[in-house]
Amino acid sequence: MGEILRILVDADACPVKDIVEEVAADYRLDLILVVNPHHHLESRLGQIVRVDGGSQAVDLALANLARSGDLVVTQDYGLACLVMAKHGRAIHPNGWLYEEDKIDALLMQRHINAKARRAGFRTTNPKKRISEDNRRFRQNLVRIIEKANTGAT
Repeated sequence: MGEILRILVDADACPVKDIVEEVAADYRLDLILVVNPHHHLESRLGQIVRVDGGSQAVDLALANLARSGDLVVTQDYGLACLVMAKHGRAIHPNGWLYEEDKIDALLMQRHINAKARRAGFRTTNPKKRISEDNRRFRQNLVRIIEKANTGAT
């Protein structure tokens, strides 16, 4: 897939912004954080792109900004799929890389859960983040960057 030159972050409520910023600085990668106007965000390294407050505005902006070789940090499966279609990579804040052979199942589960919520059923909430989640995210983020930037398969 090639070298990673930029990291783009779905920065609305992203729990790993500080980790991404540190890793981007360590590897001298361009960093773009996309946020809606309802969130206050500062960065010592990254470019902050503010979009309107419309539904899915951040995801649409990221999908438009992403290009081949970019790495996008997002919890949104749909956005991850769009990034992958552009030959980019996407990583979840819990540290797992979205993969071609698993994205269809993730999207289907998202659809089923949304349908269940519309019908009045309750779905489970994500588990509370722990320090192990941050450690795993950092480790996998570094692994993805190093693998891509050394040309390993």
